[in-house]
Amino acid sequence: MLFSSSVFLFLFLPVVLLVYYLPLRRWRQGQNVFLLLASLGFYAWGEPWFVLVMLGSILANYGFGLWVDACKRAGRTCAPPLVTALAVNLGILFVFKYLTFTLGILNRLGAAFVIPGIELPIGISFYTFQTMSYTIDVYRDDAKVQRSLVNFGTFVTLFPQLIAGPIIKYKDLGDQIDQRTCSTDKFASGVQTFMVGMAKKVLIANNVGMLWESYKAMALGELTVAGSWLGVLAFTFQIYFDFSGYSDMAIGLGRMLGFEFLPNFNYPYISKSITEFWRRWHISLSTWFREYLYIPLGGNRCSKPRWMFNLLVVWAATGIWHGASWNFLIWGLYFAVLLILEKAFLGKLLQKLPAALQHLYTLFLVLVSWAIFAIEDAGHLSGYLRVMFGLGGVPLADSAFGYYLTSYLPILCVAGLASTPLGASLYR
Repeated sequence: MLFSSSVFLFLFLPVVLLVYYLPLRRWRQGQNVFLLLASLGFYAWGEPWFVLVMLGSILANYGFGLWVDACKRAGRTCAPPLVTALAVNLGILFVFKYLTFTLGILNRLGAAFVIPGIELPIGISFYTFQTMSYTIDVYRDDAKVQRSLVNFGTFVTLFPQLIAGPIIKYKDLGDQIDQRTCSTDKFASGVQTFMVGMAKKVLIANNVGMLWESYKAMALGELTVAGSWLGVLAFTFQIYFDFSGYSDMAIGLGRMLGFEFLPNFNYPYISKSITEFWRRWHISLSTWFREYLYIPLGGNRCSKPRWMFNLLVVWAATGIWHGASWNFLIWGLYFAVLLILEKAFLGKLLQKLPAALQHLYTLFLVLVSWAIFAIEDAGHLSGYLRVMFGLGGVPLADSAFGYYLTSYLPILCVAGLASTPLGASLYR
């Protein structure tokens, strides 16, 4: 069920808000029970059988949290429940998301495995990371164990952020499950944020996305240098307004229900370096990997070779988190190399350049990264990148480029303006 669908806007959401605020307004536990049931229904609308996987994840991680807490109270080591929790969660994610990909690689290397047809549950990457954060936070004493199964289930299934993020760590939301403030001003702010997010998704992302789909569908022989860059520019805006739009809608919906989620995007396209870009893009994901993988590996408080290795591991994981395909792994390693170069010496050189050149440097590398991200077929990706850089005698432009540019120029200008703080200032 999409947030922008008629069923959600005119049936599901009104019913949830009416029940939440009329009969259950002063009964917090009743609200949590209702949110749990409503969120499971929201998920079951598109994934009826995979609700069982989610329920299994809830029960397992609820038990792991209690196990960690019991070990602490008894003065025993908490490593066994933590390791078991990580193994179970990553194992479930591997089976559903990466098993067929891995078996395919092994078969190409000479094995003869039967590759099963496994469907990917919507949002499994998001809620698996959230449940893992719970056990780790309890282990680290960053959060108290949740003894109410209903409250823990509400945290995992909360429908505003269930299928498209942001990834919410338990320590950031656990207290709000038990205690949160609802007010008219907060509700109104949530409605406003939700509508801004829907405008991003429906008015900008969906429309500019049609330009990218046109170029993505073209045969490589039909592409020109200018056209290939125009197509990637369209995808650059599409993925930002689609994802940040959904994040805004999630934040707005959460606020309507009394929750406060952390922001997930902060105008990433105004960045002056790749390091800054990743402080502004998908903040919840980069924060998750920094806190739960990069720092435990040693972060940058180690030797330079080990620090580089840590970055490579984290960004390989970040890439493959987005999907079981080689292009996502390449995309992650691409950013790993850029970040290593910036931290090693390039960052200091960039700071000596005019701000405009720093912006151009960042946007150029980000545009190339989105080409890698958007095209999963290795052959087509290689050919598309060759066209972008004018290799092989590709024409600079043609009439199709002129047609698409003039047709989509208004929405591209709107997207460019809206991706900067100036757009928000004009809105206010």
